[in-house]
Amino acid sequence: MSLAGLTAPASLAAQQTEPSVAASAVPYASTVATSVSGADLQATGATAQSSSANQPAPQNQAAPNSPGQNPQDSNGQQTKRILGIVPNFRAVSADQKLPPQSAKEKFIDATEDSFDYSSIFFPAVVAGYNMAEDKTPQFHQGAAGFARYFWHSAVDQTSENYMVEFIYPTVTHEDGRYYTLGHGGFLKRTGYALSRAVVTRTDSGKETFNFSEVLGAGSAAGLSNLYCPSQSRTLGNTGSQWGLDIGIDAGVFVFREFWPDINRHVFRNKYSDTPAQK
Repeated sequence: MSLAGLTAPASLAAQQTEPSVAASAVPYASTVATSVSGADLQATGATAQSSSANQPAPQNQAAPNSPGQNPQDSNGQQTKRILGIVPNFRAVSADQKLPPQSAKEKFIDATEDSFDYSSIFFPAVVAGYNMAEDKTPQFHQGAAGFARYFWHSAVDQTSENYMVEFIYPTVTHEDGRYYTLGHGGFLKRTGYALSRAVVTRTDSGKETFNFSEVLGAGSAAGLSNLYCPSQSRTLGNTGSQWGLDIGIDAGVFVFREFWPDINRHVFRNKYSDTPAQK
């Protein structure tokens, strides 16, 4: 047998072996690649979990008294009207900070309080009280007498509103709005509310003597002498009217202070603000 005959089968065997080796190498390489990719994915997932674990959890709780918060979840939340009727436009909710008012805004407040559809309530009460006390005998009694007491009380209220809420606050740069305390016990909050008759804020936010309330009410009481019977134009009657105006305002401050609590606990926030209420 020749040498060429011996090498021919060997070459044929080698050629048959090479495809089988290549074929077996393909799944091996695929397995290695899959293992490497799986290891990379596991490492990436572990890194992401570690990163997310180190980040703080998102805070979904709203801060107290934040805009949009349910009034039932906060204290001292005022409404534009009390019982849906009585104007409460100048009451500021507890812990709420507002920019200073312009002279125009103070004028608007005084006008709203004076000519609101419910502005007949207080003059009617004061007129009935004065008639029962026979404060001005020249007005007499009965329906005609009550009508005289009423229109005098209405003019008194209007002049005092403009004095206390617009003219004096504009001159003295005072903030005539009522800032609700909303925290603490009954006595503390009552004392605070009553003190607002003699203590108020400036436009810059500092506390000061309430010149607007004291001098404004006094000016309105003096002005009332111009349209009262001559027999009633006495220093005593003027002083009595002055004190009555300040006393009524102090009582209104107390009611404003506790109105959010009454609305929440008694009426279950029935009188929450809606766009149609103002």
